[in-house]
Amino acid sequence: MSKTDLNYDVPLTPSVLRWARETSGLSIEEVANKLKRKTVTSETIEAWERGEGAPTYAQLESLAYDVYKRPLALFFFPAPPEEKTPRQAFRTLPEQEIRKISTRLRYLLRQAQVRQIYLAELHEDAFARVRHFLRDLRIDPGISVAEMAKRVREYLAISLEAQSEWKNAGEAFKRWRDALESCEVFVFKEAFKDETVSGFCLFDEFFPVIYINNSKPDTRQIFTLFHELAHLLSRTGGIDKPIEGYIRHLRGYDRQIEMLCNQFAAEFLVPDTDFDWRLKQLSSVRGQNVEELSRQYHVSREVILRKLLDRKRITQVEYDQKVEKWSKQAQNADGKKNK
Repeated sequence: MSKTDLNYDVPLTPSVLRWARETSGLSIEEVANKLKRKTVTSETIEAWERGEGAPTYAQLESLAYDVYKRPLALFFFPAPPEEKTPRQAFRTLPEQEIRKISTRLRYLLRQAQVRQIYLAELHEDAFARVRHFLRDLRIDPGISVAEMAKRVREYLAISLEAQSEWKNAGEAFKRWRDALESCEVFVFKEAFKDETVSGFCLFDEFFPVIYINNSKPDTRQIFTLFHELAHLLSRTGGIDKPIEGYIRHLRGYDRQIEMLCNQFAAEFLVPDTDFDWRLKQLSSVRGQNVEELSRQYHVSREVILRKLLDRKRITQVEYDQKVEKWSKQAQNADGKKNK
């Protein structure tokens, strides 16, 4: 195709253009800003979406590949295609949180849905295999979190002793990931480019997927892995937000399910009975004890601190101060790394 051909207007379906923008979570002004180099204004984009004029082929390529992250051919469809929305994928997420989902996360959600289709094509016999996590484990609503965690650990056949012998959190994540993928729970790591989200999952009876934000520390990735696994056991899709206080702003069932997922992840990785036994060996709880316990279980210091708070071994003020201090240290480390 010559440079001259790239400058010809191409006939498109206005409703598809509008659909692609809206499902990317972008305003007309944001799209125009991304197309500054193509000298496209907000008024021009509004006109295209009304069917008054059309982008050149070069402009369409930028829209499709750089802005909307969509296949070029899609824009020639006579109507927007059927596609699961974030609301359908994350039924337990409040509407205000759905609206906050970033363009990048919306793209990863679409990618995850496509991967589920590929998995279905490649693993037609998945549900008939000897081990299938969601077929074999159906957690009753009345079951305790401790019993739920115990059943999952027994199913994965990884003891607490084996967990404690792993070298570091990086190895621990790999071992947990391998164990889940051996029973048809598919785990992917991506750069979310969004520090407010640690991961998400899409429920499917046959091909459940978990996405992990690989920019997070290994200990956070491990916790997110089991937070999302609890969503799958509850037959829901979900998003893990590591923001302190996030759950406090949720209401009703939304809050209940997020609390359950956090409780499950904490109990699975740091079982209460074992943790309480270790605490009895300590005359007092100091910073070095928290570090040692976090290394023992391959979890973050925050997980250990939360368990101590629940047992009233530290106060809410002490907890908040420590979490804030560690958060600032992590931000400073990231800032130096990016310089």
